Amino acid sequence: MSQQYSKVILKAGKERSLQNFHPWLFSGAINKIEGEVNEGDIVEIYSTANSYLATGHYHKGSITVRIFSFKKIEINYDFWKTGLQNAYNRRKLLGFIDNNETNVYRLINAEGDDLPGLIIDIYNQTAVIQTHTLGMYNIREDLSKALIEIYGDKLKAVFDKSAETMSKQWEIHAENSYLFGDKGDTMVIENGLKFKIDWEGGQKTGFFIDQRDNRKLLGELAEDKTVLNAFAYSGGFSVYALDGGAKLVHSVDSSKKAMEIADLNVVNNFTDSNHESLSYDVFDFLKKMDPIYDLIILDPPAQNIK
Repeated sequence: MSQQYSKVILKAGKERSLQNFHPWLFSGAINKIEGEVNEGDIVEIYSTANSYLATGHYHKGSITVRIFSFKKIEINYDFWKTGLQNAYNRRKLLGFIDNNETNVYRLINAEGDDLPGLIIDIYNQTAVIQTHTLGMYNIREDLSKALIEIYGDKLKAVFDKSAETMSKQWEIHAENSYLFGDKGDTMVIENGLKFKIDWEGGQKTGFFIDQRDNRKLLGELAEDKTVLNAFAYSGGFSVYALDGGAKLVHSVDSSKKAMEIADLNVVNNFTDSNHESLSYDVFDFLKKMDPIYDLIILDPPAQNIK
């Protein structure tokens, strides 16, 4: 017997966005809810004429339902595994699977992979999960199991790093923890360059994977240039600048821990380099610095790690 879900009934004329496959349902479009519904529950959405439209996770707030299916099917373990498998297949087509030059990439990009509220980053043989909805947080064990089945012995650990998002957004007690395996090797390769990743204590899931192409572009522009990498974090841009032939690179960040990792990333890639890391408040540094830099990377984070 298939599972019955609570029904979200829309106001007249509010179904068009879902018919166009928009993954969010806003609270103002809802007429009523039939059945008991709690934070993170799966609900089905219907038009005022009782036509099925979509299925998603329910949450109180402006975005009331984040949609993961526009087909009326039972949502079970096989459904979630299929979603992860589809994302894996897309990354394989893009050349990220079994790539000797790059083994760090985003496997799940929330709505971009039809799994809103979910981020999964792959760091060599470790998957880092970060959930942004209670619905996804509640199925993290199933997600871990599916990842293990999809990757096989290529995956040595699955780390859940959802504590901060869960405590801030949903006010529930959560702890970051390994759902499978343990820390193991923290070194990854991106475009042939080596990086140490701190997914347990670093920003986001440990590395700003979305900046990969920008880092590569900097390397192409850096030859014989003086470069300032402000808010350097773990020195990703600095390593690319050095690899591109920069004659001087300064990494500046208020976090001593980040600067230690940046120094390690430089040493792991170059036997000798013209690089210096400075644990310094970037805004103060910018006020006092001499105008000596040809290129400046300036990408402030939402908050600095300490």
